[in-house]
Amino acid sequence: MSWNDSTFKDKKVITIGTVSELTGLSERQIRYYEERKLIFPLRSQSGIRKYSFNDIEELIEIANHIEDGVWTNEIKKEMRRRDALRPSL
Repeated sequence: MSWNDSTFKDKKVITIGTVSELTGLSERQIRYYEERKLIFPLRSQSGIRKYSFNDIEELIEIANHIEDGVWTNEIKKEMRRRDALRPSL
């Protein structure tokens, strides 16, 4: 078995409390970004949100844009443009 960094970073295993501690964002802010369709956590059978390390990086990027005065709808447009340019694997 070979170690694949991108697979590791994609695993959604981190709870919202830990994400909050790692990013400095409140749980409410994180839920708001989910409501605005900027971040997409998985839900466990009991409804607990689960995030990946890639999600954490995305949240930090979103928070930086918000801090710079960028509106969430503009962030979403930028994310769509970026994703459209990303090659499919």
